[in-house]
Amino acid sequence: MWNKNRITELIGIEYPIFQGPFGGDFSTVELTTTVSNLGGLGGFGAYTLSPREIYDIHHKIQSKTDKPYNLNLWVSDNDIIDEKHTKEQYQKAVETFKPYFDLLDIDIPAPPPSFESRFQNQLEVIFDIKPKVFSFMFGLLNENIIEDLHHQGTVVLGNATTLDEAVALEKTGVDIIVASGFESGGHRPSFLDRSELSTTGTFALIQLIRDRVKIPVVAAGGIANGHGIVGAFQLGAEAVQIGTAFLATEESGALAVHKELLFSAAAKSTTLTRAYTGRLGRGITTKITKDVLTATDKILPFPLQAQFMRTLRKAALEQQKNDLVFFWSGQIAPILKHKKASTLMKSLIEEASELLQ
Repeated sequence: MWNKNRITELIGIEYPIFQGPFGGDFSTVELTTTVSNLGGLGGFGAYTLSPREIYDIHHKIQSKTDKPYNLNLWVSDNDIIDEKHTKEQYQKAVETFKPYFDLLDIDIPAPPPSFESRFQNQLEVIFDIKPKVFSFMFGLLNENIIEDLHHQGTVVLGNATTLDEAVALEKTGVDIIVASGFESGGHRPSFLDRSELSTTGTFALIQLIRDRVKIPVVAAGGIANGHGIVGAFQLGAEAVQIGTAFLATEESGALAVHKELLFSAAAKSTTLTRAYTGRLGRGITTKITKDVLTATDKILPFPLQAQFMRTLRKAALEQQKNDLVFFWSGQIAPILKHKKASTLMKSLIEEASELLQ
């Protein structure tokens, strides 16, 4: 059976199909539980949440499913160097983005407030709630932490964008590697080198990692149907993680206009940019991404850039000037068909079953 392998046995799921754990307000309890209840692995991105909020979300998910789900955090949740650097970058950002604020007739926001990492406090909650699956991005976890997670029965997933990152993750003792390819929407979770130098495509990355590591690999990026699942499995993946296709469904927390654009001609063009958050991420090409494509030295560090752009995003949405808003999207968006998570999940299972059996 195509759907029975090391990953499904380890996690306890029926189908090796993961829903991408979106950050921000994009993950929802409804989406996560829909995928898990249909035999896959729902995902919830919690890197912006407080420990209390993570605790509450976990129990809301548990109230709607007794199946495993994937709770995701970011090891490195900021790129801030020091106050002096932040002030210098703020002045550069003001010069670069002022024309867009002027276009919307809104004021430039004040310098973003200081930021304190949440990760250590968030990690403590993982040991309190003991999720079946915990995944992390943007870094490595100490081997002792991973060992402690194993002792409490948690399966641990690490995200890699390069072969070197995958090898480093395996050495720390993670159970599964999520190979995040260049095609993926959202942030590039690179941690050993600059994201701009970590842009291997999914199907090449799977083969590179499978040739060097022994633990199972999940293919992430450029997959939205049964044919994509088959291609990934033939190259050595034992599961797939699907983001954009689930982001476009009714159950996700994306705005209605975002979902409409994912099904429109605009989704044919995507760009990797730091302009909106300070970290490299893929979304639908806009006027801003074209104009400041190379202005990476004039952007605030993550997440201060996101805070700086929040006012602009809000005003652009209110004024329906969508070309000034960044909408996350992977390169696979033009083939999307399904608007309900249950319909998408059932289609993925049926197509993969027909092709692989």
